[in-house]
Amino acid sequence: MTAPARLAAPPAPPPVTLLLDASDDRTVHHAAHQRAHPEGGRITTDPTPHTNSLAYLALDLLGAMGRDSFARPDAERMATDAAWRAVTCWTLTTGTKEAIVLRAHRLTPERLRRLAVWRAETGIRLTLIAHTPTPADEQRLQERLIAARLSSLLAVRGTDAVVNAIGPPTVQRRPGPPPSDQVHLLPDLPHSDVASFRADCRRHLDDGDFTCADRQYRAGYAAARTWLARRGPASPLPSPPAKGTGSEGADAWQDMEGLRLFLARLTVSSPSPQHTLARVRGAQAGFLSRQLRLDVPSDLTECGGPGITTVPITPHVAHTLATHLPNPLRAAAVAALLFTGTAPGLLSMTQITSIDEHATRLAIDRDSRVNVGMPPGPRHIYAIPPRARSLLAAALAFRRRTPRTIGHFGLFAGCFGTPVRFDHLIRDAGLDIPAVRHPHPAQDWHTAAHCWHLNTADPAVPAVRGPSLRACP
Repeated sequence: MTAPARLAAPPAPPPVTLLLDASDDRTVHHAAHQRAHPEGGRITTDPTPHTNSLAYLALDLLGAMGRDSFARPDAERMATDAAWRAVTCWTLTTGTKEAIVLRAHRLTPERLRRLAVWRAETGIRLTLIAHTPTPADEQRLQERLIAARLSSLLAVRGTDAVVNAIGPPTVQRRPGPPPSDQVHLLPDLPHSDVASFRADCRRHLDDGDFTCADRQYRAGYAAARTWLARRGPASPLPSPPAKGTGSEGADAWQDMEGLRLFLARLTVSSPSPQHTLARVRGAQAGFLSRQLRLDVPSDLTECGGPGITTVPITPHVAHTLATHLPNPLRAAAVAALLFTGTAPGLLSMTQITSIDEHATRLAIDRDSRVNVGMPPGPRHIYAIPPRARSLLAAALAFRRRTPRTIGHFGLFAGCFGTPVRFDHLIRDAGLDIPAVRHPHPAQDWHTAAHCWHLNTADPAVPAVRGPSLRACP
């Protein structure tokens, strides 16, 4: 698999804007805070007073980005270097472009040098606001900035000019986290095969539940036909399946990794196992319409894996991960638990090279770690949903900046190691994780799926028109 691409080198940063507020006017501080808009790529940091700690300044910057859970007494603490790596990685992967730092006249040379390194690594537009009541104060600040390699300065003086240089306040400010997710809960659906599933749903469900289940079914049908059409004709393997599989007289599908990735993408956003069952039955119908038989475990809703023991990465969940876990590795580890639904023991085998260059899929070669020297078996393939990709990208960037890191190093090393550490990880996340609450040590359902090219007629399934995949009202 192609190794994930490294983040591109940032462009040369613009000159540092030095706003000299001789009178320490409250209007300037108010304007700086009103300018902040983390979701829009602008942050404002007021460094913690009465400390010259480098780690505290990094945590102040993380807090300005909205990642401030470290303020809790029982939260995990990050070392200085790790905290600054986190600042850099989140800046690069979340689109933070502008940063205002208040009370810059109180920053020590060591803190200013850290800001200079951060600016050089990210290309961020850095604005420093300083209180310099006398020319001597201004001269001393200028000397410290030059010593810290922040010599490219654009100085602005006077309250009105400083406020204008800060820029207009943010017009639209989100008052709080996104609302909780609203899902139409489905009752237990019939465990019929694909030929009779839709008709049995019609007989056993009321109108509202059937409408919801049928939308999922139609979406699965449309997704399967679209995926097959984009792939074009696929060549079957020459060897037929073994007897007893129920598919004698058929040829096996060749690209099993592609098929399992499709099934993971189809179900990773599913809000419940019943929604997943409807989507998969619709996908099976779509495959049958192309003379392909898609087999999945008969006890699908009792298995583990995408759509069964997963949690959709909705705006609310993504916000929770961003605010509760400032460490990129911890945030990515919990996100992976949510969107894979697999056992933590398997997920702990994730390597840096397990993520593709666009952070769209995760592949775990379990046999290469368990049976050293043996030929590799099928990889476990998972789809990374769009809202989790920045988390995985930040974790990759964080791990690459860690000293003595190689491509086959464990991405989540240290996250799942000891029970105490793992319990703290789950506690800090503040989210219910079905794969942890109901572990399934067996292989996930989509890795047990099989597909056959039919050489004989199969039970007819009525064609349906499928809408785009969306949640039920």
